[in-house]
Amino acid sequence: MGTTIRIGIAGYGNLGRGVQSAIAKNPDMELVGVYTRRDPATLSLPGGASAFHMDELVKHTNDIDVLILCGGSKSDLPEQTPALAALFNTVDSFDTHAKIPEHFAAVDAPATTAGKTALISAGWDPGMFSINRVYGEALLPDGETYTFWGRGLSQGHSDAVRRVPGVAAGVQYTIPSTEAIAKVRAGDRPTLSTREKHVRECFVVLEDGADAEVVKTAIVTMEHYFDQYETTVNFIDAATLASEHSSMPHGGFVFRSGNTSDSHAQVIEYSLTLQSNPEFTSSVLVAYARAVHKMNQAGQIGAKTVFDVAPGLLSPKSPEQLRAEML
Repeated sequence: MGTTIRIGIAGYGNLGRGVQSAIAKNPDMELVGVYTRRDPATLSLPGGASAFHMDELVKHTNDIDVLILCGGSKSDLPEQTPALAALFNTVDSFDTHAKIPEHFAAVDAPATTAGKTALISAGWDPGMFSINRVYGEALLPDGETYTFWGRGLSQGHSDAVRRVPGVAAGVQYTIPSTEAIAKVRAGDRPTLSTREKHVRECFVVLEDGADAEVVKTAIVTMEHYFDQYETTVNFIDAATLASEHSSMPHGGFVFRSGNTSDSHAQVIEYSLTLQSNPEFTSSVLVAYARAVHKMNQAGQIGAKTVFDVAPGLLSPKSPEQLRAEML
Protein backbone atom coordinates (compact mmCIF):
# COMPACT_ATOMS: atom_id res chain seq x y z
CA MET A 1 0.00 0.00 0.00
CA GLY A 2 1.15 3.56 -0.60
CA THR A 3 1.34 6.40 1.85
CA THR A 4 -0.72 6.47 5.00
CA ILE A 5 -4.08 8.27 4.77
CA ARG A 6 -4.19 11.12 7.28
CA ILE A 7 -7.59 11.41 8.99
CA GLY A 8 -9.09 14.22 11.04
CA ILE A 9 -12.19 13.83 13.24
CA ALA A 10 -14.59 16.76 13.57
CA GLY A 11 -16.71 16.24 16.68
CA TYR A 12 -16.01 13.86 19.54
CA GLY A 13 -19.26 12.30 20.68
CA ASN A 14 -20.19 8.64 20.26
CA LEU A 15 -19.48 8.73 16.54
CA GLY A 16 -16.14 10.51 16.91
CA ARG A 17 -14.97 8.01 19.50
CA GLY A 18 -16.06 5.19 17.20
CA VAL A 19 -14.07 6.67 14.31
CA GLN A 20 -10.98 6.80 16.49
CA SER A 21 -11.42 3.10 17.33
CA ALA A 22 -11.95 2.24 13.65
CA ILE A 23 -8.82 4.09 12.53
CA ALA A 24 -6.80 1.98 14.98
CA LYS A 25 -7.96 -1.14 13.10
CA ASN A 26 -6.89 0.19 9.68
CA PRO A 27 -3.08 0.12 9.33
CA ASP A 28 -3.15 2.34 6.22
CA MET A 29 -4.61 5.24 8.23
CA GLU A 30 -3.40 7.59 10.95
CA LEU A 31 -5.29 10.04 13.13
CA VAL A 32 -4.02 13.61 12.76
CA GLY A 33 -6.28 15.00 15.45
CA VAL A 34 -9.70 15.39 16.98
CA TYR A 35 -11.40 18.78 16.49
CA THR A 36 -14.06 19.81 19.00
CA ARG A 37 -16.20 22.77 19.98
CA ARG A 38 -15.38 21.99 23.61
CA ASP A 39 -12.18 23.00 25.38
CA PRO A 40 -9.66 20.49 23.93
CA ALA A 41 -7.94 20.30 27.32
CA THR A 42 -11.06 18.63 28.74
CA LEU A 43 -10.83 15.68 26.34
CA SER A 44 -9.05 12.55 27.48
CA LEU A 45 -8.06 10.81 24.25
CA PRO A 46 -6.72 7.25 24.11
CA GLY A 47 -3.47 6.52 22.37
CA GLY A 48 -2.03 9.98 22.89
CA ALA A 49 -4.15 11.50 20.11
CA SER A 50 -4.08 15.27 19.70
CA ALA A 51 -7.12 17.42 20.39
CA PHE A 52 -7.75 20.86 18.91
CA HIS A 53 -10.54 23.40 18.95
CA MET A 54 -12.74 23.34 15.84
CA ASP A 55 -11.48 26.83 14.98
CA GLU A 56 -8.01 25.35 14.42
CA LEU A 57 -9.17 23.28 11.43
CA VAL A 58 -8.49 26.07 8.95
CA LYS A 59 -4.81 25.94 9.92
CA HIS A 60 -4.54 22.22 9.21
CA THR A 61 -5.78 21.98 5.64
CA ASN A 62 -2.42 20.61 4.47
CA ASP A 63 -2.18 18.03 7.26
CA ILE A 64 -5.43 16.13 6.66
CA ASP A 65 -6.25 13.93 3.66
CA VAL A 66 -9.86 13.26 4.72
CA LEU A 67 -11.91 14.93 7.46
CA ILE A 68 -14.65 12.73 8.96
CA LEU A 69 -17.56 14.81 10.24
CA CYS A 70 -19.17 13.34 13.36
CA GLY A 71 -21.83 15.92 14.20
CA GLY A 72 -25.58 15.41 14.21
CA SER A 73 -27.86 15.62 11.17
CA LYS A 74 -30.41 17.87 12.83
CA SER A 75 -28.33 21.06 12.95
CA ASP A 76 -24.57 20.31 12.83
CA LEU A 77 -24.00 18.71 9.43
CA PRO A 78 -26.24 21.05 7.36
CA GLU A 79 -23.88 23.87 8.36
CA GLN A 80 -20.59 22.06 8.86
CA THR A 81 -20.37 19.89 5.74
CA PRO A 82 -20.82 22.68 3.14
CA ALA A 83 -18.34 24.90 5.02
CA LEU A 84 -15.69 22.22 5.57
CA ALA A 85 -16.05 20.65 2.11
CA ALA A 86 -14.58 23.89 0.78
CA LEU A 87 -11.41 23.14 2.75
CA PHE A 88 -11.08 19.35 2.99
CA ASN A 89 -12.08 16.05 1.45
CA THR A 90 -14.92 15.02 3.75
CA VAL A 91 -17.19 12.16 4.78
CA ASP A 92 -20.39 12.66 6.77
CA SER A 93 -23.29 10.52 8.01
CA PHE A 94 -26.17 12.92 7.24
CA ASP A 95 -29.23 10.72 7.76
CA THR A 96 -32.36 12.85 7.31
CA HIS A 97 -33.50 10.94 4.21
CA ALA A 98 -36.01 13.55 3.02
CA LYS A 99 -33.35 16.27 3.01
CA ILE A 100 -30.51 14.36 1.34
CA PRO A 101 -31.04 15.98 -2.10
CA GLU A 102 -30.78 19.50 -0.71
CA HIS A 103 -27.81 18.54 1.49
CA PHE A 104 -26.09 17.07 -1.58
CA ALA A 105 -26.63 20.31 -3.52
CA ALA A 106 -25.38 22.45 -0.63
CA VAL A 107 -22.18 20.40 -0.38
CA ASP A 108 -21.55 19.86 -4.11
CA ALA A 109 -20.98 23.51 -5.02
CA PRO A 110 -18.25 24.36 -2.48
CA ALA A 111 -16.52 20.98 -2.87
CA THR A 112 -16.44 21.24 -6.66
CA THR A 113 -15.13 24.80 -6.57
CA ALA A 114 -12.36 23.79 -4.18
CA GLY A 115 -11.46 20.58 -6.03
CA LYS A 116 -12.45 18.48 -3.03
CA THR A 117 -14.37 15.19 -2.75
CA ALA A 118 -17.23 15.19 -0.25
CA LEU A 119 -19.10 11.97 0.44
CA ILE A 120 -22.40 12.50 2.23
CA SER A 121 -24.79 10.15 4.01
CA ALA A 122 -22.42 7.24 4.68
CA GLY A 123 -23.26 4.72 7.38
CA TRP A 124 -25.63 1.79 7.39
CA ASP A 125 -28.87 3.61 6.59
CA PRO A 126 -28.37 5.71 4.62
CA GLY A 127 -25.35 3.83 3.35
CA MET A 128 -25.13 0.04 3.28
CA PHE A 129 -28.92 -0.39 3.30
CA SER A 130 -29.18 2.12 0.44
CA ILE A 131 -26.79 0.07 -1.67
CA ASN A 132 -28.75 -3.11 -1.00
CA ARG A 133 -32.01 -1.39 -1.98
CA VAL A 134 -30.44 -0.42 -5.31
CA TYR A 135 -28.99 -3.89 -5.88
CA GLY A 136 -32.30 -5.54 -5.09
CA GLU A 137 -34.33 -3.33 -7.40
CA ALA A 138 -31.83 -3.69 -10.23
CA LEU A 139 -31.66 -7.49 -9.93
CA LEU A 140 -35.39 -8.05 -9.39
CA PRO A 141 -37.19 -5.28 -11.30
CA ASP A 142 -40.54 -7.06 -10.83
CA GLY A 143 -40.73 -6.81 -7.06
CA GLU A 144 -41.02 -4.79 -3.89
CA THR A 145 -38.37 -3.43 -1.53
CA TYR A 146 -38.84 -3.51 2.23
CA THR A 147 -36.63 -1.92 4.89
CA PHE A 148 -36.97 -2.63 8.60
CA TRP A 149 -34.92 -1.00 11.33
CA GLY A 150 -34.26 -2.27 14.85
CA ARG A 151 -34.94 -3.20 17.46
CA GLY A 152 -32.36 -0.61 18.28
CA LEU A 153 -31.38 2.78 19.54
CA SER A 154 -31.38 5.36 16.76
CA GLN A 155 -28.64 7.96 17.07
CA GLY A 156 -30.27 10.45 14.73
CA HIS A 157 -33.70 10.18 16.30
CA SER A 158 -32.26 10.25 19.81
CA ASP A 159 -30.32 13.40 18.91
CA ALA A 160 -33.55 14.95 17.62
CA VAL A 161 -35.33 14.07 20.88
CA ARG A 162 -32.57 15.64 22.97
CA ARG A 163 -32.86 18.91 21.04
CA VAL A 164 -36.52 19.38 21.98
CA PRO A 165 -36.88 22.26 24.50
CA GLY A 166 -37.46 20.85 27.96
CA VAL A 167 -35.57 17.59 27.36
CA ALA A 168 -32.53 17.08 29.60
CA ALA A 169 -31.63 13.67 28.13
CA GLY A 170 -33.26 10.93 26.15
CA VAL A 171 -33.07 8.02 23.73
CA GLN A 172 -35.31 6.58 21.03
CA TYR A 173 -35.76 2.94 20.01
CA THR A 174 -37.05 1.79 16.64
CA ILE A 175 -38.94 -1.51 16.82
CA PRO A 176 -39.89 -3.51 13.69
CA SER A 177 -43.06 -5.56 13.37
CA THR A 178 -42.28 -9.29 13.55
CA GLU A 179 -45.52 -10.06 11.70
CA ALA A 180 -44.61 -7.78 8.81
CA ILE A 181 -41.09 -9.26 8.54
CA ALA A 182 -42.49 -12.80 8.46
CA LYS A 183 -44.81 -11.93 5.56
CA VAL A 184 -42.00 -10.35 3.56
CA ARG A 185 -39.56 -13.19 4.23
CA ALA A 186 -42.20 -15.65 3.01
CA GLY A 187 -42.37 -13.84 -0.33
CA ASP A 188 -45.93 -12.58 0.16
CA ARG A 189 -45.07 -9.04 -1.05
CA PRO A 190 -47.52 -7.39 1.38
CA THR A 191 -48.54 -3.73 1.11
CA LEU A 192 -47.41 -2.15 4.37
CA SER A 193 -47.98 1.39 5.60
CA THR A 194 -45.24 3.20 7.51
CA ARG A 195 -47.18 2.65 10.73
CA GLU A 196 -47.54 -1.09 10.05
CA LYS A 197 -43.78 -1.64 9.76
CA HIS A 198 -42.41 0.03 12.91
CA VAL A 199 -43.17 1.77 16.14
CA ARG A 200 -40.95 4.30 17.89
CA GLU A 201 -40.40 4.36 21.64
CA CYS A 202 -38.80 7.30 23.46
CA PHE A 203 -37.40 7.45 26.99
CA VAL A 204 -37.01 11.05 28.14
CA VAL A 205 -35.58 12.84 31.18
CA LEU A 206 -37.27 16.23 31.60
CA GLU A 207 -35.49 19.42 32.56
CA ASP A 208 -36.65 20.95 35.84
CA GLY A 209 -39.91 22.78 35.31
CA ALA A 210 -40.54 21.40 31.82
CA ASP A 211 -44.11 20.57 30.82
CA ALA A 212 -44.33 16.87 29.96
CA GLU A 213 -47.32 17.27 27.64
CA VAL A 214 -45.64 20.08 25.67
CA VAL A 215 -42.50 17.98 25.29
CA LYS A 216 -44.49 14.91 24.25
CA THR A 217 -46.42 16.86 21.60
CA ALA A 218 -43.21 18.38 20.22
CA ILE A 219 -41.71 14.89 19.82
CA VAL A 220 -44.64 13.00 18.32
CA THR A 221 -45.37 15.75 15.76
CA MET A 222 -41.75 16.28 14.66
CA GLU A 223 -41.63 16.29 10.86
CA HIS A 224 -39.42 13.65 9.16
CA TYR A 225 -38.67 11.98 12.51
CA PHE A 226 -41.86 10.96 14.36
CA ASP A 227 -44.94 12.37 12.64
CA GLN A 228 -45.51 9.28 10.44
CA TYR A 229 -45.06 6.72 13.21
CA GLU A 230 -46.86 5.41 16.27
CA THR A 231 -44.65 7.01 18.91
CA THR A 232 -44.64 6.36 22.65
CA VAL A 233 -42.93 8.82 25.00
CA ASN A 234 -41.94 7.50 28.45
CA PHE A 235 -40.70 9.93 31.09
CA ILE A 236 -38.02 8.52 33.41
CA ASP A 237 -35.33 9.81 35.76
CA ALA A 238 -31.66 10.23 34.93
CA ALA A 239 -30.61 7.22 36.99
CA THR A 240 -32.95 4.92 35.08
CA LEU A 241 -31.71 6.30 31.76
CA ALA A 242 -28.10 5.64 32.77
CA SER A 243 -28.72 2.13 34.10
CA GLU A 244 -31.14 0.81 31.47
CA HIS A 245 -30.49 2.77 28.28
CA SER A 246 -26.75 3.38 28.02
CA SER A 247 -25.90 0.75 25.39
CA MET A 248 -26.54 1.45 21.73
CA PRO A 249 -27.59 -1.71 19.88
CA HIS A 250 -29.25 -1.56 16.49
CA GLY A 251 -29.70 -3.45 13.25
CA GLY A 252 -32.30 -4.23 10.69
CA PHE A 253 -33.17 -5.80 7.36
CA VAL A 254 -33.44 -4.91 3.68
CA PHE A 255 -35.55 -7.26 1.56
CA ARG A 256 -36.26 -7.38 -2.16
CA SER A 257 -39.08 -9.77 -2.93
CA GLY A 258 -39.74 -10.33 -6.60
CA ASN A 259 -40.40 -12.69 -9.49
CA THR A 260 -37.99 -13.65 -12.23
CA SER A 261 -40.79 -15.48 -14.05
CA ASP A 262 -44.42 -16.37 -13.45
CA SER A 263 -43.35 -19.56 -11.72
CA HIS A 264 -40.34 -18.44 -9.64
CA ALA A 265 -40.31 -16.01 -6.74
CA GLN A 266 -37.00 -14.79 -5.29
CA VAL A 267 -36.23 -13.05 -1.98
CA ILE A 268 -33.00 -11.15 -1.29
CA GLU A 269 -32.26 -10.40 2.36
CA TYR A 270 -29.50 -8.27 3.86
CA SER A 271 -29.37 -7.93 7.63
CA LEU A 272 -27.28 -6.33 10.35
CA THR A 273 -27.07 -7.18 14.04
CA LEU A 274 -25.09 -4.47 15.81
CA GLN A 275 -24.00 -4.31 19.43
CA SER A 276 -22.89 -0.71 18.89
CA ASN A 277 -24.67 1.45 16.35
CA PRO A 278 -22.11 4.32 16.51
CA GLU A 279 -19.09 2.03 16.29
CA PHE A 280 -20.43 0.26 13.20
CA THR A 281 -21.43 3.56 11.58
CA SER A 282 -17.94 4.84 12.35
CA SER A 283 -16.38 1.80 10.68
CA VAL A 284 -18.39 2.54 7.53
CA LEU A 285 -17.29 6.20 7.60
CA VAL A 286 -13.64 5.16 7.84
CA ALA A 287 -13.89 2.74 4.91
CA TYR A 288 -15.50 5.46 2.82
CA ALA A 289 -12.79 7.91 3.85
CA ARG A 290 -10.32 5.57 2.14
CA ALA A 291 -12.47 5.63 -1.00
CA VAL A 292 -12.78 9.42 -0.88
CA HIS A 293 -9.00 9.75 -0.73
CA LYS A 294 -8.59 7.51 -3.78
CA MET A 295 -11.37 9.29 -5.69
CA ASN A 296 -9.89 12.71 -5.04
CA GLN A 297 -6.49 11.54 -6.24
CA ALA A 298 -8.22 10.32 -9.41
CA GLY A 299 -9.83 13.73 -9.95
CA GLN A 300 -13.38 12.75 -8.97
CA ILE A 301 -14.46 15.91 -7.16
CA GLY A 302 -17.68 17.35 -5.78
CA ALA A 303 -20.35 15.75 -3.61
CA LYS A 304 -20.71 11.97 -3.81
CA THR A 305 -22.91 9.29 -2.27
CA VAL A 306 -22.35 5.59 -1.68
CA PHE A 307 -23.88 4.96 -5.12
CA ASP A 308 -20.87 6.65 -6.73
CA VAL A 309 -18.24 4.52 -5.00
CA ALA A 310 -16.98 1.29 -6.54
CA PRO A 311 -16.71 -1.47 -3.90
CA GLY A 312 -13.01 -2.01 -4.53
CA LEU A 313 -12.24 1.56 -3.46
CA LEU A 314 -13.34 0.73 0.10
CA SER A 315 -10.66 -1.91 0.51
CA PRO A 316 -7.00 -1.36 1.41
CA LYS A 317 -6.20 -4.27 -0.92
CA SER A 318 -5.01 -3.67 -4.45
CA PRO A 319 -7.25 -4.47 -7.44
CA GLU A 320 -4.96 -7.44 -8.16
CA GLN A 321 -5.41 -8.78 -4.63
CA LEU A 322 -9.15 -8.33 -4.76
CA ARG A 323 -9.43 -10.23 -8.04
CA ALA A 324 -7.32 -13.08 -6.69
CA GLU A 325 -8.81 -13.31 -3.18
CA MET A 326 -12.37 -12.02 -3.26
CA LEU A 327 -13.83 -12.45 -6.73
